[in-house]
Amino acid sequence: MQNESITYITAKSKWYRINFKELWRYRDLVLLFVKRNITTSYKQTILGPLWIIINPLISTVVFTVIFGVIANTSPAGVPQFLFYMSGNLLWSFFSSCLGKGSGTFLGNARLFGKVYFPRLCTPVADMAYSFLNYAIQMIVFVILTIVYACITPFVQPNWVLALVPLMVLQTAVLGMGVGLIISSITTKYRDLNILVSFGVSLWMYITPVVYPVARIPDWLYPLFMLNPVAPIMESYRYAFLGTGSFEWFYWLISLGVTVLVALFGLVVFSKVEKNFIDTV
Repeated sequence: MQNESITYITAKSKWYRINFKELWRYRDLVLLFVKRNITTSYKQTILGPLWIIINPLISTVVFTVIFGVIANTSPAGVPQFLFYMSGNLLWSFFSSCLGKGSGTFLGNARLFGKVYFPRLCTPVADMAYSFLNYAIQMIVFVILTIVYACITPFVQPNWVLALVPLMVLQTAVLGMGVGLIISSITTKYRDLNILVSFGVSLWMYITPVVYPVARIPDWLYPLFMLNPVAPIMESYRYAFLGTGSFEWFYWLISLGVTVLVALFGLVVFSKVEKNFIDTV
């Protein structure tokens, strides 16, 4: 007699329970979701995955012209293109994790209603897909940084580069955590979806994406740095370009906020997934 694997599906009695072992067993499904995202994103396109590189380059050129040449918001000496590209890449990664996470329930409602699998597979797959795009874009950015570092003394990569992987992970977890909270709320109140895009745009302008933190008045600086994305952005840019500063205190606060947001997002997600199919 062959050994058969049996899975028991039972009601969750705890107010919070996410089976990470079960999530790991469904890792192949996560990879399939990532492949699906890649296929659907670039289906019937002429350039296909090349848009992963073209998009940030075009948006960086726009930022350089509008905020660098016209508004002159970049710091003196630092190559404007690198300055805006660094902020653009990290912010795009964060907003992608947030945006895809916020559409978890509504975007996969039909699939969730037909077959059982750990619901957390979809936001994890979305985060992995966003990271894949970011990794490809980072290759271009790193090459440009090396070139500029060789030809100008104003680009000075430093030891904070060792913390960049943690900053990238923090950015992904923060974005997914906020996205899960939004997704859980919008299953019942769908009109809040209208505010998401507006809120993300507003969040970008209170984050040092297109301007340095040095432009912030001293009296506003402590409050400004409580924005959890601001210390990540400032530290990330300092690691590659040497511009700005690395504030341990505010970065650790941001790290703590990220953990709290992620845990709260998982709690709300776990609570809503039990009966969300009745409200979507």
